[in-house]
Amino acid sequence: MNQYVHRKFSDAYKATIGADFYTKDVTVDGKIVTLQIWDTVGQERFQSLGIAFYRGADCVVLVYDVSSPASYHSLEVWKDEFLIHGAPRDPRNFPFVVIGNKIDLGSRICCKDQIQELLLCDYTVPCFQASAKDGTNIDEAFQMVAKMALSLEKEDELINSVPEAIRFRRDEGKSFNCTC
Repeated sequence: MNQYVHRKFSDAYKATIGADFYTKDVTVDGKIVTLQIWDTVGQERFQSLGIAFYRGADCVVLVYDVSSPASYHSLEVWKDEFLIHGAPRDPRNFPFVVIGNKIDLGSRICCKDQIQELLLCDYTVPCFQASAKDGTNIDEAFQMVAKMALSLEKEDELINSVPEAIRFRRDEGKSFNCTC
């Protein structure tokens, strides 16, 4: 998140307790949207603090450490946690993006071949190999997040029969929540 929003990286590890929050304006399909990016707690001992932030998310980014098989295998657990507590209307089509972080370290586990089977979604889950340290594929991953969130919003508008022009005129832009 910090690399994407501020173009900064810190080696100092600071555990998230509850959630951290950033915003960033991006252009998607010619429209300026504001991403609200929530970094929810990853440590099991603080996990109950993070689940309050799941409801209302428009897209979820699942991040794993490419040098850790245990981290990769936790993706399914995190996805299931979100689906239980976030309670999206259509769980098999809810937008997920997977980021395998730390490719700058060399050896890596690649998720692209197994991610579909692991997450059981009815669409091809975008999977990026990235480095928060040097910024590799960070912008590309979050651009995909924004597109997926916007497409979900468009589906909701069709279901609710509210024309997009009215919604955008009223809001002067749209904010999307992304739970990472």
